[in-house]
Amino acid sequence: MRMGSGGSSGGREERLPSACEEQLSGGDQMLELTGRHFRRLPGPVCALSGLQKLYISGTGIKELPEEIEGLQELRILALDFNKLEEVPEALCRLPHLTRLYLGSNRLFGLPAEFAQLQTLRCLWIESNYLYHFPRALLQMPWLQSLQMGDNRLKTLPGGLPRMRGLRGLWLYGNRFEEFPKPLLRMTQLHILDLDRNKLTEFPDLTHLRTLRVFSYDHNPVEAPPSVADTVMVVGEGAQEFLEAREERLQKLREQEEEEQEENESETLQANMKNDSSVLDDGEGSYSALECSPEET
Repeated sequence: MRMGSGGSSGGREERLPSACEEQLSGGDQMLELTGRHFRRLPGPVCALSGLQKLYISGTGIKELPEEIEGLQELRILALDFNKLEEVPEALCRLPHLTRLYLGSNRLFGLPAEFAQLQTLRCLWIESNYLYHFPRALLQMPWLQSLQMGDNRLKTLPGGLPRMRGLRGLWLYGNRFEEFPKPLLRMTQLHILDLDRNKLTEFPDLTHLRTLRVFSYDHNPVEAPPSVADTVMVVGEGAQEFLEAREERLQKLREQEEEEQEENESETLQANMKNDSSVLDDGEGSYSALECSPEET
């Protein structure tokens, strides 16, 4: 990245704050720069080859240096609430990155090289300017948590089910007018959030057996969706829906308990009858228990 023309100002930006130097001198593999204001990421940060966690949220940076590739041990990188307009290819060459926070920036997409981050498990890229679902993500089957709320999405790609590791998907605050059909094949999802879209109806979702939370609040729908009994729904009319479902399930539980009690009673009666037939040989009362003449 280009250095500024002001030598003294550039020199100040190239030094780590004393508090950070003290933190690193103590052997901590985490660097916290959140809330500090930089025109660019200080060069010495990229030289910390053993760093595992880097938090540079809300610093105002607009770009990242190519040297960030030097953070080969990095696991967590927080870049949210900045002014990034693109993700550099160098960031895509961090081989151990598991969590990446890019929310509240100025991103319109992700580079194709982003698919190289095969260790990534959690990606937050909410509050950006995504008009299309990034194709690179379809090549990341082990991503588990994807936060894409408050973007500009209207559709989802048909290849979305290839992301078979996905467990949580947040799509609130986008521009969906119809329920995205690829979601019907996301049978491994645990959490699905579609709040604040323009959905007027939902298809039957009862086949999504692993779903645990479905949020649909602030959509112009007339009724809650049909979901499995194990799903917690959040939205207008959800409370009445859940109360009616609980009442129905309670009646089913009571009916099962009554049937179980009846079965136990019938089993007990059958056992008592069997015991009686063993004790009575039909010729005399309890002859099987009487002593023989020889024994008396």
